[in-house]
Amino acid sequence: MTTTVYARVESPLGELLLVGETAGGGPDAAGGAGARLRSLSMPGQKGGVAVQDGWRHAPEAFAEAAAQLEAYFAGRSTRFDVPLAQGPGTEFQRRVWAVLESIPYGSTVSYGEVAARVGASGAGVRAVGTAIGRNPLLVVRPCHRVIGADGALRGYAAGLERKKLLLGIEGVAG
Repeated sequence: MTTTVYARVESPLGELLLVGETAGGGPDAAGGAGARLRSLSMPGQKGGVAVQDGWRHAPEAFAEAAAQLEAYFAGRSTRFDVPLAQGPGTEFQRRVWAVLESIPYGSTVSYGEVAARVGASGAGVRAVGTAIGRNPLLVVRPCHRVIGADGALRGYAAGLERKKLLLGIEGVAG
């Protein structure tokens, strides 16, 4: 049995909502081991998550994720190493999300490049854009590193200003 836990973390992007899963279901379900992160969302985000009845507020379960986010925003870290929950997503979305996870810090790729990497050329670019837009792990799974073929910032579920801020943290001109 898993327990859904959540925490709120302040960031330069606004308050982040971290949602995860812990093993077991007792009052100490976090067990000090931390939660497997299932979602990271921001206020006003398209498709963002809201706290549900039955979820347990457990900031201690996200201590490591919060520390890694703080280091990232301060420019002291270039990657995330937190356990992730399987979460929702189709096979196609998971393939697209795996490509996102492979984009190096401080780099960008176009939607067309992502489509080519998953074998979805041509009209598949639109499907790739939709899959990227459904990424439940903003910042940690770096969909902000995907831009238009012309170099322009395009689509970001949490808004283009936040995308620009994230790319700026990584030293990419937006």
